[in-house]
Amino acid sequence: MRIHCKVVVIAVCFGVFLLLYFLGGNVADDPPLKEVVGEENRKSPPTPSSRDVAAKLAKKASPQEPRKARKDGKAGSRGAGVNPRSKLPSKVRRPVTKRRAEEFMHLAVVACGSRLEETLTLAKSAVLFSIKKIKFHIFADDALAPQFKEKLNQWPRSVSARFQYHIYPITFSVGDADEWKKLFKPCAAQRLFLPVILKDVDSLLYVDTDVLFLRPMDDIWSLLKSFNSTQLAAMAPEHEVPKIGWYSRFARHPFYGVTGVNSGVMLMNLTRIRSQMFKNSMIPSGLSWEDLLHPLYQKYKNHITWGDQDLLNIIFHYNPECLFIFPCQWNYRPDHCMYGSNCKTAEEEGVSILHGNRGVYHDDKQPAFKVVYDAIRDFPFEDNMFQSLFYPIQTKFLDTVNTLCGRIPQVFLKQIEKTMKKLFEEKVIRHVRTHK
Repeated sequence: MRIHCKVVVIAVCFGVFLLLYFLGGNVADDPPLKEVVGEENRKSPPTPSSRDVAAKLAKKASPQEPRKARKDGKAGSRGAGVNPRSKLPSKVRRPVTKRRAEEFMHLAVVACGSRLEETLTLAKSAVLFSIKKIKFHIFADDALAPQFKEKLNQWPRSVSARFQYHIYPITFSVGDADEWKKLFKPCAAQRLFLPVILKDVDSLLYVDTDVLFLRPMDDIWSLLKSFNSTQLAAMAPEHEVPKIGWYSRFARHPFYGVTGVNSGVMLMNLTRIRSQMFKNSMIPSGLSWEDLLHPLYQKYKNHITWGDQDLLNIIFHYNPECLFIFPCQWNYRPDHCMYGSNCKTAEEEGVSILHGNRGVYHDDKQPAFKVVYDAIRDFPFEDNMFQSLFYPIQTKFLDTVNTLCGRIPQVFLKQIEKTMKKLFEEKVIRHVRTHK
C-alpha cells in the first residue's frame, strides 16, 4: 500500500512538471508586451538599454553637427561649421600697451611789471629751436597774466602744438609777501619757492626773462643726466676771472666757490630739493628747503645785494656737494665780453644761452646782444629761418664789430647757425620720408 502511494505521488509530480514546461515554452515564443508607463514608472525613469547607452557614448565621442545659420543673418563670419552657441573662450584680451605719457621739458619764468615782451621773446626762442615739447610755467602779476594768455593764444597753430603753458599768481609760502616782492627786483624771489609750488614737477629749468635760447633747450635739459647722486641743481659761475668777479671782491656773506654762481639760468631736480636737508649756519641738524628760506633771509638781509641770487650762493656755500656747475656758454652775459673775451667754451662752441642782463636788449651799450634780441622778437614764425632770422643777425652784426662784444661775432653766431642747419636738415629728411 505504501509503495502504491509513492508511485502515485511521483507520477503526479512528473505530470505537473511537464505541464509547466510546455506552458513556459509557449510564453517565451510570444512577442513581448508593450511597456505601459504608469504612475509608479513616472517616479523612476526606466533604465536605459545597452543600445541607448552606446548611442549616447557615440554621440559624445563624435563632433557635433554644424547647426544651420540663423535666418536673421547674425551667424558669425569666421566660417560655417562653427557653433555660435558652443562655449568659446571668454573674450581674448589683447596685450594692452599703455601709452607712455608725453614727455615735456619744464621751463619756468617769473615776470612782473614791463617784462611782457621780453618773456614772450624768450618763449619764442625756446619753441623755435627745441625738439621736444615744452611746458611753460609762467609766474606773473595780476596785470600781466591776461596779456600773456592773449598773446600766446595768437601764435600759429603749428607752433602752439609744440608747447603748453600755465600761468600762476605770485605767491610766497613763508614770511612777508611784500618783503619778498621787493627783494632785488619785483617778484625775482619767486624762483626760490618753485620747489614748494610745483609739487608735481620732477625737474625744471628756471630762466630770467632776459634770456634767449640759441640752441635746443633739449641740450641743457640733458645735463640732468650728468648729475651725480648728491647734485640737485646746476648753475654757471658768476665770473670766470676771480680778480674781476663781484663776489670775490665785494660780497659780505658766504658764497659758492671762488667766484660765486649766477642764478639767471638754473637747472633743478625739484624732487631732490624737496627731500634734502640742507646744512646751514643756524641749525646743526639741517633744514628743508622751505623751512630754510625765511630764517636765512632774516639773518643775511642786511648783507645781501643781489637778493635771491645771494641767498642761493649762501645755501650752496654750505652744501657744495649739491651743485653741478655747467660752463659759461649756457649763461653768457656781457661780463664775458665787455672786459675782454673770458668764456673759453663760448669761443670754442658758440653761445648756447644768451643772458642779456644789465638791460642790454633795450639800450645801445652792448649792441651785439640787442641785434640778436631784435631779430628773434621780429621773426615771423612761419618764415624761412635762414632768410628771416640768421641772415638779418649776420648782416646787422657788421655794425657792431667795433664794440667790445661785437668784435667776436663767431661767438654769437656759431651755435645759432649750427642749430638752424640741424633743424633744416631734419625738416628736409622728414619731408623726403613722407613722400617716398
